[in-house]
Amino acid sequence: MSAQRAWVGDLVRDGDGRRAIVTDVRAGGTVWVLRPPTGGGPHWETDDPDSPEILARSEARDAP
Repeated sequence: MSAQRAWVGDLVRDGDGRRAIVTDVRAGGTVWVLRPPTGGGPHWETDDPDSPEILARSEARDAP
C-alpha cells in the first residue's frame, strides 16, 4: 500500500467528484470499493489508483 493511495476507511473524492468512504480494496490492491459517506447507498468501484483523492485518512490508522 502506498502512503499516497486511499485505503479502507479513508474519506475520498472519486474521479466524478463524489465524496465516498473506501470500504474495501480488492484484487491485490487494484480495485477500490466506495460508498457514500452517509447512509447505505449504492457501492461503486474504481480501478484507477490515482482516482480517489484523499480528503481525510481513517482515524483507525492514525491511532497508535
